[in-house]
Amino acid sequence: MDISIQKSKLKNHQTVQITGSKSESNRLLLLQALYPQIRIENLSNSDDSEVMQKALISEDTCIDIHHAGTAMRFLTAYFSIQKGRETVITGSQRMKERPIQILVEALKTLGADISYLENEGVPPLKIIGKELTKSKVALEANVSSQYISALMLIASKLENGLELTLNGKITSVPYINMTLSLLNSIGIETTFKDQVITVQPAPKTIAEQTLTVESDWSSASYFYSLIALSDVGTEITIASYKQESLQGDSVLADIYKSFGVSTQFKGHAITLKKESIVEASVKIERDLKNAPDIAQTIAVTAFGLGLECFMEGLHTLKIKETDRLVALKTELEKLGADVIITDKTLHLKASESINSNVKIPTYNDHRMAMAFAPLGLKVPLVIEDANVVSKSYPEFWKDLETIGFQWAKKA
Repeated sequence: MDISIQKSKLKNHQTVQITGSKSESNRLLLLQALYPQIRIENLSNSDDSEVMQKALISEDTCIDIHHAGTAMRFLTAYFSIQKGRETVITGSQRMKERPIQILVEALKTLGADISYLENEGVPPLKIIGKELTKSKVALEANVSSQYISALMLIASKLENGLELTLNGKITSVPYINMTLSLLNSIGIETTFKDQVITVQPAPKTIAEQTLTVESDWSSASYFYSLIALSDVGTEITIASYKQESLQGDSVLADIYKSFGVSTQFKGHAITLKKESIVEASVKIERDLKNAPDIAQTIAVTAFGLGLECFMEGLHTLKIKETDRLVALKTELEKLGADVIITDKTLHLKASESINSNVKIPTYNDHRMAMAFAPLGLKVPLVIEDANVVSKSYPEFWKDLETIGFQWAKKA
């Protein structure tokens, strides 16, 4: 489905309820599979979480996770410890290009039986589950935090727990801390000190408990962008959020001050308000090594406001659903931007105009669709394959329509 967005204006003082965090949900789903006494509320309704949930209860020998990268990493670790079970994990063509060798080698170091069925270093994988008796492994610290979390999530089921040494500068620390916090919340002891993470074997009993997933901060980023691109005085309330969040993307509240947007926490909701116009001379500079998933949103916001923007710490974007750095450069330049990228940085130069009625392909990447949509407050544009948003936020287009966006399906 392609959609055509007409130049729109937000209705003021609207409230939107956003589904649970995909990152928290997928971690808790794996822990629930290991410890069935855990119950989960406000679970994400994203495609990725549905794929994860179905895979964990499936008895099939072949599991297809489609585009769900988190599921691929977490399930690779999970099936490695399912003693006596043989499983093949596969996915979309893009998934068969996304690297997983670092995780596979780490699991093999612990004793796992994993082999590649097509090309070395990428899915599909054949996994023969077994008891992993070793407890020490090392990883380069600048890899995807999902590799690290995958190991941590199964660690409490290992006979001797896990001692994981991270070499070099660590990427996406908030996601590692999220995993540690969720482990702690169900009674598993952990430490994270001097580049070494330890996870102790689980106690004999894990208490029955209900854990509530916070709403997704990555999804909140698109509303921050919408408010930043709106008139002074425009505000919107989104729920449910915590001021002391486990999610790294909660840094949005600080980042968007630079775009003239304030954040007010009240109860389990936050109100975003456009407080001031940002001077054209302002340059947005950010290191996003701990929150790379909001890079697309920030770049589009800056472009929509005609601001210069420089972001670094983006090296993991090249192995996402698409090469997000290349995709950002390509689509922003079609809109009239001047963009320079390296393998880990993006430099957007200030601009004075935005081309209208540009078609934005989404590259099978939900964040491309949602990051570019707010430009509909400035110019009409077309988002191709717009239903890709179901990967993380199925209600996205419906919610935009509720707050004033005018769009129509395009034949």
